[in-house]
Amino acid sequence: MTFSSPSPLLAQLQAVAAEFVEVRRSIHAHPELAFEETRTSDMVAESLARWGYAVHRGLGVTGVVGVLKKGSGSKSLGIRADMDALPILERTGLDYASRLPGKMHACGHDGHTAILLCAAKYIAEKLDFDGTLNLIFQPAEENEGGAMRMVDEGLFELFPCDEIYALHNAPGLPVGRMAISPGPAMASFDRVTVTLRGRSAHGAMPHHGIDSMQCAASIVLGLQSIITRELDAQQAAVITVGSIQAGEVFNIVPESAVLKIGVRALHPDVRSWVEKRLKAFVQAQAESYQLGCEIDYVHKYPVLVNCAAQTEYARQVAISLLGEDKVGERTPTMGSEDFAYMLQKRPGAYIRLGNGVGEDGGCMVHNPLYDFNDKALHIGAAFWTQLVQSYLA
Repeated sequence: MTFSSPSPLLAQLQAVAAEFVEVRRSIHAHPELAFEETRTSDMVAESLARWGYAVHRGLGVTGVVGVLKKGSGSKSLGIRADMDALPILERTGLDYASRLPGKMHACGHDGHTAILLCAAKYIAEKLDFDGTLNLIFQPAEENEGGAMRMVDEGLFELFPCDEIYALHNAPGLPVGRMAISPGPAMASFDRVTVTLRGRSAHGAMPHHGIDSMQCAASIVLGLQSIITRELDAQQAAVITVGSIQAGEVFNIVPESAVLKIGVRALHPDVRSWVEKRLKAFVQAQAESYQLGCEIDYVHKYPVLVNCAAQTEYARQVAISLLGEDKVGERTPTMGSEDFAYMLQKRPGAYIRLGNGVGEDGGCMVHNPLYDFNDKALHIGAAFWTQLVQSYLA
């Protein structure tokens, strides 16, 4: 579908956005971690009910789904916003900075929630359409799989969606721009815990022990050869050893060592291959050092894959809103996003919304100095409104 004329929605949503900037900043000041989003979900539910949505709570513990049906059409559309914060100590110094030390909206989920609320109010009051709109406010996106939990608890059986969409702010992309590409957009993420078991000994007589630390060091260095020498250079994967825990003193050979490893890939086949090779490599290293070895390999988020047709549809909606020169493609990133679980069940797409460059919103996410750029709020809300207006026309 191609849109030819610019949308007036940008100006209309900008005129009402100030209310939701304050909502966003209130959420920012009261961050809540995964499955603890009670204040946020209460506010979301109360707002949706006030605007005429049928409100459903409890999926994924603190999840909220607002349903708005107009006309008799059978089409249904789902839009997701995430609500949770991160366990980070904020250092922005903002007037609305986190009031809860060690908790912070460092990824912009406060902005995503406010964007969808802004659109929700406008859609309920101003739009006529023919079908069903499901607004999904999801908990626990940050590493805890809130999307998977909502899906497992019957999200799409209870609230059928022909298609599903989500957006995320993008520092480094100027405000007023959007980006989207078909195919793999974000990497899978797996957590691996390796426990090496040897024998302790005095540092003066290491031959009486079996050194777990030496093997751990060998594993850390050797793992990267899996990526650099065994994987096609045009395939994307990352192995990160984020933690080694072994020993406590200067002169004792540690009996055990624990390595915590993150693995990411942009294709399911590569993900499986890396798992197989990592397990074999670690096990072989342990055996060569005469150590016992346990490998706990936990699959977390799958690869997020944008569907081709829905990506093109979202791109055309964005072009109709901003102009063709403001809508680009987005290089896949090695970050992960549990919206991937929803895209495994329903066709849809994940869109990037410009958050700014440099001092104007360019600070990367998961940083204690990050803040969502309020200049982008009405743009995101206008995009959701335009998507609903065109899809459920």
